Amino acid sequence: MKINVLFSPLFADELYFTGRTSVVIDVLRASSTIVTALTNGAREIIPVGTVEFAVKVSGGMFGGQTLLGGERNTKKIEGFALGNSPLEYTPEVVNNKSIVFFTTNGSKAIVKAKFSTNLYVCSFLNLPSITNKIAGMNQDVVIICSGRANNFSLEDSVCAGRLVAELLKLNENAELTETASAAVSLNKSYGKTISKMLAQTEHGKLLLENGFADDVKYCSKYGTLEAVPAFNSGVIKLL
Repeated sequence: MKINVLFSPLFADELYFTGRTSVVIDVLRASSTIVTALTNGAREIIPVGTVEFAVKVSGGMFGGQTLLGGERNTKKIEGFALGNSPLEYTPEVVNNKSIVFFTTNGSKAIVKAKFSTNLYVCSFLNLPSITNKIAGMNQDVVIICSGRANNFSLEDSVCAGRLVAELLKLNENAELTETASAAVSLNKSYGKTISKMLAQTEHGKLLLENGFADDVKYCSKYGTLEAVPAFNSGVIKLL
């Protein structure tokens, strides 16, 4: 197994992911929200790359069973039913619903990697379950940090490093790229207390300033959900 980490999807061509096993991470907050929504009974998540496409896709789907969810620069988009807070995606709201989902970073990264043969969504919440899934496949894997505005994101990189470290526990012979090794080092330096790390990141501070302290606290929980969200034919569902 060879493990690679992309600290941003910006410079990767869509075709790079063809035939690969990929994992997308957007800790604050898209991947945490996707994992939560599916755990709480959402039928599927349909990630999109633009707000306009989100509206277009939702308009052609069965009324009443589809919700528009997501954000732009942390704020819920006008006309959308839901934002990007995982705490909004309760069983009462999302059960048996299809959710068309746009976010500033996470949904774009998933769409970018859509040609992957296997594509999974990871957060701290479900990292152990993703670890077990990837380790059991024993294939090369590329871990994609969604980043922030196409730039480096500490929280995504630390999460990627934790995933690599956990994979190494199950496969000590795995080969790491330089970026994967760097991610492991970041996890060692910053990952001891996830909640503290998230609160000190640029994105974490922005969320705290905008009243999303409960989201930051929730996204810091480790291994509380067993979901393995997998992208296939344009939608994300639980395996």
